Amino acid sequence: MPKPDTAALRGSIPPLLTPFRGDALDPESFERLLEHQIAGGSHGVLVNGTTSEPASLTVAERKDQLEFALRVVAGRVPVVAATGSQSLLETLELSRHASEAGAAALLIVTPYYVRPPQRGIVAFYERVTDGLETPWMVYHIPGRAAVGVTLETLAELWETSATFVGMKHASPDLALVSAALHRFGPEFRVFVGLEELSFPMLALGACGLMNAVGNLRPAQLAAMCDAVERGDLFAARALHYALLELNEAVFWDTNPIPMKYLARRLGLIAAHDLRLPLLPPAPDLRERLDALLARLAEAS
Repeated sequence: MPKPDTAALRGSIPPLLTPFRGDALDPESFERLLEHQIAGGSHGVLVNGTTSEPASLTVAERKDQLEFALRVVAGRVPVVAATGSQSLLETLELSRHASEAGAAALLIVTPYYVRPPQRGIVAFYERVTDGLETPWMVYHIPGRAAVGVTLETLAELWETSATFVGMKHASPDLALVSAALHRFGPEFRVFVGLEELSFPMLALGACGLMNAVGNLRPAQLAAMCDAVERGDLFAARALHYALLELNEAVFWDTNPIPMKYLARRLGLIAAHDLRLPLLPPAPDLRERLDALLARLAEAS
């Protein structure tokens, strides 16, 4: 089945934070984040991904964030929209909005909490994407969604949906990546969603990264993707180890708690506010993160 041209869907496409001031969206900080990505050489941006706290945003806020990003980016890089929810109706509304607004691709999470069977996952995606011409990808994150996808499910979607082009894989299951790329070929887009597996999965044939740490270090993540693409695995591996401690720090608490604190300390956002049930880092974690920033500054 012919697929859309996905050549632009490659490289580092970080899932951006959603900055808040108190409980309100902070568009000035969000614009600063977007410009930081473009200046750093990111190959695209992802709006409303897990790092964006989408479960804490209203449908209207998710739409506003996407429209704002599209205006600011103004075609300089692709803007991918995460449009999934546990709710079919919300996912339908967000996906149609993103497609009409001009998103380069849709990233749709497996319906979380409800733990559907594989046939339900297929039916869900077919219903959501029916009639849409925008390329779309599965967001595979079983650690949060409590449900995974099988190779057979991906194969069924690949065969039945002309606009299904790949997945963001936030799982340590490297075997599924190998099996999918072997079965569907390099046309199948795989984006790495786990920081510590960025380099290993790129070496297997993933086309890019959708990693939270890209909010802080866009240039290094873009350079890693470019190095792998040109076959310079030694340079990519060096970047992997240079980023290792920062990659680990992202998960010293629930993402994006550490990420927002680090982004504020680096001047990328005005405040590290979050919405409940997430809270800012405890004092001991702040000390660890401050110490990390000091070590990274010394090493640079």
